[in-house]
Amino acid sequence: MHVLGILDGGAGEETVERCLDRLVSELGGRGRVGVVRYDATIADGLHMPETGPAAGSDVTYELGADGDWLASGTGLSIDEALDSLAPDCAYAVVVGVPSLAEPAVVVGDADAEGETIAAVSGPGELDPAAVADAIERHEPRETLESLVREVKGSPRAERAGAIATFTGRVRAKDAPDDARTEALEFEKYDGVADRRLHAIREELEAREGVYEVRLHHRTGVVRDGEDIVFVVVLAGHREEAFATVEDGINRLKSEVPLFKKEITVDDEFWVHDRP
Repeated sequence: MHVLGILDGGAGEETVERCLDRLVSELGGRGRVGVVRYDATIADGLHMPETGPAAGSDVTYELGADGDWLASGTGLSIDEALDSLAPDCAYAVVVGVPSLAEPAVVVGDADAEGETIAAVSGPGELDPAAVADAIERHEPRETLESLVREVKGSPRAERAGAIATFTGRVRAKDAPDDARTEALEFEKYDGVADRRLHAIREELEAREGVYEVRLHHRTGVVRDGEDIVFVVVLAGHREEAFATVEDGINRLKSEVPLFKKEITVDDEFWVHDRP
């Protein structure tokens, strides 16, 4: 799922909504779109509708007639909302989150904290197709659930009797007395890492009894306890599935050029710089 932010840079809520409508219309022609609204006046962050069937609920997903999702409610973070949308949506638009890690459209003159892929004064200046093309060049947001959903949709799924998965996460400590790891930061060797991931996937899928393989490694900052890497295998039987998952994660770690910075409570350092 590709994620886009939209921010009010001083143009006003009505103008932002008109830009949002144009963006959702363009993205909706390419796939299902999820919309997550943020309201800083609400303590837990997500927008709570004042009227309608969602009012007062803890978490609500409203499916509109056009197939788009609206995530709203209390007790749900932005990351949790996006992860919930990822299995069903090709795109998500997050309204009103300045610190969003993904690229954003700014409506108005104010600067965004992160990457801005378009800055416009109103909907007349917006090129929705160009924005959609730009976010598709960014790394998608994947979850274990979204990858499992993808392999289940394989034309060969009817021959599969097994799905095996591996999830790697940020470990806070190796031993009780270690300095706590607060986060890891990953960078890919541009182009090379993606090509190597694709080659490994193709080689694993060429095995007898293996129908689909997905390999995904996050980049950027990944916090303590968060997921880093996923391997998902759709296969005829558990033997092929388990063996391919193990080979997949081992090859990803040994063959894909990724650079890792460890950020502890005491220090931060690139792991390949340490003896």
